Amino acid sequence: MKQKTFVLAPDSFKESLTAKQVCQAMESGLKKVFPDAKYIHVPMADGGEGTTQSLVDATNGTLYACEVTGPLGNKVTAYYGILGDNATAVIEMASASGIHLVPKEQRNPLITTTFGTGELILDCLKRGIKKIILGIGGSATNDGGAGMAQALGVKLYDKNNQLLPKGGGALGDLAKIDTSEINPQLDTVEFIVASDVTNPLCGEKGASRVFGPQKGATPEMVEQLDVNLQHYASIIKTQLNKDVATIPGAGAAGGLGAGLMAFTNSKMEKGIDIVIKYSNLENQLIGADFCFTGEGGIDFQTKFGKTPYGVAQTAKKHNVPVIALAGMIGENIEELYPEGINTIFGIIPSLAKIEDLLADGFKNIERTSENIGRLINITQL
Repeated sequence: MKQKTFVLAPDSFKESLTAKQVCQAMESGLKKVFPDAKYIHVPMADGGEGTTQSLVDATNGTLYACEVTGPLGNKVTAYYGILGDNATAVIEMASASGIHLVPKEQRNPLITTTFGTGELILDCLKRGIKKIILGIGGSATNDGGAGMAQALGVKLYDKNNQLLPKGGGALGDLAKIDTSEINPQLDTVEFIVASDVTNPLCGEKGASRVFGPQKGATPEMVEQLDVNLQHYASIIKTQLNKDVATIPGAGAAGGLGAGLMAFTNSKMEKGIDIVIKYSNLENQLIGADFCFTGEGGIDFQTKFGKTPYGVAQTAKKHNVPVIALAGMIGENIEELYPEGINTIFGIIPSLAKIEDLLADGFKNIERTSENIGRLINITQL
């Protein structure tokens, strides 16, 4: 019997294991059945939380810590990665400007800022990076990326020629944008923005109305923020000759999408597509016998750009069977089978407290992978 090749391409199991650790658990289980098989680890993500870690792990890159300005102006320690090519950085804006950094009772998108995200970009520029992958989910902000721009050297003035304070609440007073001191390295840096959000900047489906309430915005704040972003977009159009108001994705991360379009050389792509490309997943799948994927929860929504869907679509091109593992299996998973996922296994052995299940993630994935391996072995005797 020829040596089998297993490609292990899971997402993280949130609050339990990183994608790399899931790969290790899968291999540990399968090795009990196929000790001589070849195991290829490709830690995955979909552009959201865990993307930096997964791409660093998948490319043998390096993770860096950096003290930056948090959403409320206090100092926080954020992280970014440089991939194995030493030319590409990956940043999750949530690391510097995420909602998890703001206590629930202090959430106020009138004052929260993306300044820290701009500081992470600056730190990458100091290292000579030429390409930045920027995941923009999980924000605490609604400032249209103005804070990021301020960190990069853009000056925002009111009608009295006074610098605007940070936060989306101040954008209604914007009168002039001065880009004369913007970091000149930005001219030579390509930004690839990982976002599955297609919302425009303003209006009924815009950043403020759709995402503002979950960031602490009252109905009155939502109205003010939306008007402010419309004003901000009009000034950008008049003074920078860039129309960012209605572009799909401009409303992502409280309008950070619009700020990136206005002040950097950026293009938006689906997060999973970016990770598939930079992890070299497709080449790793060539000639494989099986592909294992998975994440904490799988249901019919997985087909809207989640990791197991993206992995399955890629594996399908090469006729590689895909086996998915999940902590929680939700409704209508039969919708995933035509998309390239051949079978889905739950890893939870019995009813237990969520804290215990999270703590036992490695053991449960290992055991489930071993049992799947035994099933594969039976079918090929």
